[in-house]
Amino acid sequence: MAFVQRWRVITAFALVGAATQVVWLNYAPVTTVAAAHFGVSESAVGWLANMFPLLYVVLAIPAGILLDRWFRPALIAGAALTAIGADLRLLHDSFAMALAGQTIVAVAQPLVLNAITGVAGHYLDEKDRPTGIAVGTASTFAGMAAAFVLGAIFPAESQLWTLTALGAGFATVAAVLLTVELVRPGHVAAGAEPLRAAGEPEAPLAALRATLGDPYVRRLCAAVFFPFGTFVALATYGQALLEPAGVSADAASVVLLINVVAGVVGCAVLPVAVLRRGVELPAVMVGLTASALACLLVAVAPGLATGFLAFVLIGLTLLPALPIVLTMTERHTGVAEGTAAGLIWMTGNLGGLVVAGATGLLVDRPALAFGLCAVATILGVPLVRRLRREPVPVG
Repeated sequence: MAFVQRWRVITAFALVGAATQVVWLNYAPVTTVAAAHFGVSESAVGWLANMFPLLYVVLAIPAGILLDRWFRPALIAGAALTAIGADLRLLHDSFAMALAGQTIVAVAQPLVLNAITGVAGHYLDEKDRPTGIAVGTASTFAGMAAAFVLGAIFPAESQLWTLTALGAGFATVAAVLLTVELVRPGHVAAGAEPLRAAGEPEAPLAALRATLGDPYVRRLCAAVFFPFGTFVALATYGQALLEPAGVSADAASVVLLINVVAGVVGCAVLPVAVLRRGVELPAVMVGLTASALACLLVAVAPGLATGFLAFVLIGLTLLPALPIVLTMTERHTGVAEGTAAGLIWMTGNLGGLVVAGATGLLVDRPALAFGLCAVATILGVPLVRRLRREPVPVG
């Protein structure tokens, strides 16, 4: 029974993780329709999604500290705020209410995503933690894919409320399920870090200083900066970059959806096999190299076929690097896992802002833009090479 309950927690958490992404991208596939419906510009609708990485950069470390200090209450708060923000958008059909709801979910997101390593560390045996982290990470990409699919099924202005309601309903059900599992008398896995009560952990600033001062954690953060940025840049501008090669918007949407689906498959399968064999660093370097070559392919030979091949390859090889790095973080940091995971996510989102920003400046020159993404990705290889087996754990 204890084994089943632990995996019920992981499953419920994965649903909440997916819900944060569904709500984040609720309006992204129907930006033009939403802009007309709310009577605002498309750029304004874009900010309903763009605020998420910006707030993540600001809130990643505070959220990690909260999770390290009060893990279950902080995670329940993240799930509840996700549901509240999603539901708030249904109270009034206006852009102001949509913005308020999205802001609340953006605040909640770090409390959920930073907990990917913590949930596995607290509830799973050590041998099962790579699988738990892979499931948690894959769920976020599955949520992205679900958002794109829902946008394709409900593309009309008359269906916008239905689209919003589906995201809200999913977030609410997921939050209730996770809360029930977390407040149930728990079965902490053997060898797991204890779920500490308030007042028991070391001072949050001390844990933060120790984490920031750890060279291994800093190298992990550096390793995800550029590759994470490449994914964000391609997800943001992929359609615009493929359009000059004659790829229609509908076809590009399918390519981007398949990219995310490939990422879900890659995240669910590859990290577990790689980590069990102890070949995480070579695997990440191979994945980064393959993704860089995929970017070069579509830079020199743009088109639907090459775009499909390149984006599938990127999904399969680039996205699994994230759960691998998160598992390496969980193994190394121990009780400071929330803070360390926050640093990883914060660095990745910073990379997304930088690389996507630079790519946006080259959106009218697709070859250069894809070339920039290739360079950004391959820069991760020497940074990964600097990593070694973890020395002394933090905390």
